[in-house]
Amino acid sequence: MHRSIILAICCSLIHVAAAGYHIIGGEIYYAFLAMNPNGTYRYEITLKLYRNADFTCGEIQGCLDHFEDPVPVNIYTYSGSRVMDARLLFIKERHPLRDTLRNPCLAPRSQNLEVAIYRDTVSLRPISGGYYVAYQRCCRGEKLANINDSEHEGSTFYCIIPGTESRPTNRSAYFAKDAAIVICANMPLHYDYSATDPDGDSLTYSLCSALTGGANRNEVASANPPPYNNTVSYRAPYSGANPMGGTPQVSIDNYGFITGVPPREGQYVVSVCVTEYDRLTGKMIGTHHKDILLTVFNCNTKITAGFPPTLQNCVPEPDLSVLMPNTSNAGYTSTYYWDFGDGTDTVVTDKTVFRHLYPDTGQYVVKLVVNRGLTCTDSTTGVVSNYPGLKGDFDVTGYCKGDRIQFDDKSVYTYGHITDRRWDLGLTGDSVISRAFGEHVSHTYEHGGVYTVSLILYTDHSCVATVTKDITVYEVFPFAGNDTILAKGQALTLHATGGEFFAWAPPDGLSNANIADPELKWNEDVTYILRVSNSQGCVGYDTISIKYYTGPEVYVPNAFTPNGDGRNDRFRFIPVGITEYKYFRIYNRWGQEIYASTDFRQGWDGTYKGQPAPVDTYIWILEGKDFTGKTILKKGTVTLVK
Repeated sequence: MHRSIILAICCSLIHVAAAGYHIIGGEIYYAFLAMNPNGTYRYEITLKLYRNADFTCGEIQGCLDHFEDPVPVNIYTYSGSRVMDARLLFIKERHPLRDTLRNPCLAPRSQNLEVAIYRDTVSLRPISGGYYVAYQRCCRGEKLANINDSEHEGSTFYCIIPGTESRPTNRSAYFAKDAAIVICANMPLHYDYSATDPDGDSLTYSLCSALTGGANRNEVASANPPPYNNTVSYRAPYSGANPMGGTPQVSIDNYGFITGVPPREGQYVVSVCVTEYDRLTGKMIGTHHKDILLTVFNCNTKITAGFPPTLQNCVPEPDLSVLMPNTSNAGYTSTYYWDFGDGTDTVVTDKTVFRHLYPDTGQYVVKLVVNRGLTCTDSTTGVVSNYPGLKGDFDVTGYCKGDRIQFDDKSVYTYGHITDRRWDLGLTGDSVISRAFGEHVSHTYEHGGVYTVSLILYTDHSCVATVTKDITVYEVFPFAGNDTILAKGQALTLHATGGEFFAWAPPDGLSNANIADPELKWNEDVTYILRVSNSQGCVGYDTISIKYYTGPEVYVPNAFTPNGDGRNDRFRFIPVGITEYKYFRIYNRWGQEIYASTDFRQGWDGTYKGQPAPVDTYIWILEGKDFTGKTILKKGTVTLVK
C-alpha cells in the first residue's frame, strides 16, 4: 500500500517537471465556498491557461502539443511565509478556442487557441492580510510582437484572498469570456472584455503590465514569495499601458471595452486588470489581472471577380446544363451574384462549382458580381458557348505488323458539325508519317508493339475534343532452327518458335507437319518452309535446310586461306551424326594451344592472341559422341596458306 502511494507521488512530480512553455495567457482566481467546522474557510481555486494550438513547434523551445497536468500553485501569507507545500491542480476542462474574421471585404484569417481549466479546493484559516495564491512558469510563446525575447520570459498569475480586515468571504472577479481574438491592422477594434463578479461588486478596468517569473523549462516550477511586481521586458514603444500602440492607442474603458486601431501585424500579450469595490462601503477589495493574446493580421484583400472570358460546353453528353466555375478572390463572407444571360439570376455565398441549366443551345453572356451593393465589390463577364454533345470515338481494323491497319472515325456531334479530323498515329520517331487527316486513314506499322493513337476533332462551334486509344500491333517471330547436317538414318526433332500455330512444308519425313516439334526421319537433303501464325491472324515464315552425309563422321579440311577474300577464310570441321562435343583444339608445331572451341559453325579465323598466325602446318584434335552414344576421337593436321 505504502509503495503504491509513493509511486503515485513520484509520477506526479515527474509530470510537474515537464516543460511548461508556449503558454500565451492565463489567470487565477478564487471563490469562498463555506466555513469548515474547525473554523477554516474553504475556497475554490481556478487556474486558466491558454496555449497557441496553431503553434506547437518553435526554433527555441521545441515542440509541445499539450498542457502540463497537473500544475503546482503556491500559497503564501501576505508577509511572504509559505503556508503549505505546493498544491497540485489537475485539468478539469479543456476547450478549443477559434476565431475567424468574418468580413466580406477582408481576407479570411483565423487564430486557434486552447484553454485548460484547473480547479481544486483549499482550506485556510482567516488571518489578517490574507493570502497570495500564485502560479509561476517559464516560458511564454516565441516571437511575441511586444515582448523582448519572449521565448525566455516567464509568467506569473496570482490572486489575493482578503484577510479578516477586509472580506475573507469574497468571491473574486474573473474574466468569464474565453476567446481567441483576431483583429485587423489599421482597422477599428471594439471588443467587450468585461469581467464577471459573483458578489455584484463595482468593477473598474485598466491595462496593466504582464508579470514575468518562473523557473526555466527544465526545472520544477518555481515558488517565489510575494510581492509579485517583476514585469516582462516590453519591446519599445510598447508597455503594459500601451501594449499595441495605434492611433488612437489601444485602451480599455471602465466598462471593459477594448478599443483602438492596432497598426501592425503580430501577436500581442495584453494584460487586463479589473479592480473590485464594495458597493456599500466603496472600499477596494482587490485587483485581478489576466494575460490575453490578441492576434493582428494584415487583412487587406483585393476583391476580384473571376470567371473565364469564354466557357465552352463541349461535354460528350447532350446536356445543356453548364458547370459554373468561380475563381474570385474575395473576403470570408462574400456573396456572389450571377446573371446567367438567359433571363435568370441567383445569389450564392460560396465559390462551390454548381450547374446551371440553359433552355437551349447558343451563346450567353454571364455576369458575376462579388459583394453586390458593398463598397468592396467587383464584377466580370464571360461568354458561355453552349453546344454540347461532342463524343469522340474511332474503330480499328487490323492487328498485324506489315499489314495495313485501318482507322475509322465514329464520332458524333449532337448540336453541331465536325469540320476537321487530325490523327496522331503514335509514331514518335517520324512526325510527318505520324500525322494523318480525314474520316478514314490507314497505316502499315513496321514494328510490333503498343502505339498510342489520338484523334482530335474540330467543330463549327469551336469545340475541340480528343479521343485516345492504345492499340497493340502484333507480330510473330518465326524460327525453324539452324541448318543442320545429319548422318543418314539419324532422327531429329525439329523445334519451331515464335507464334501459336505452326505448319511445315513439305510434310515429307515429318511425324506431323502441323505441330511445333515434329520428328524427322529422312535420308535426303531437304529444305522445310515453316509457317508461323497467331490468334490475331499475323503470319511469318522461316526455313531450315537439312543435309545428309554418310556417318557418323567428322569431315575436316586439310588447308584454309584466312586472307579475307570470303572464301575458305575459316578452318571448320563438319560433324555428321555427332551429338556431343567434348573439345576441339589446335596446336602449333611447338605444342602451344592456339585455339579451342566446340562451336563448329564459327571455326578458327587464323589468328593467335589477336595477331595473324604464321603460314605453317598445325595439329588439331577433336573428341565427342555420335548419335549412337559411341565416343569419337579424331586428330589431324591443317595447313594455313595465305
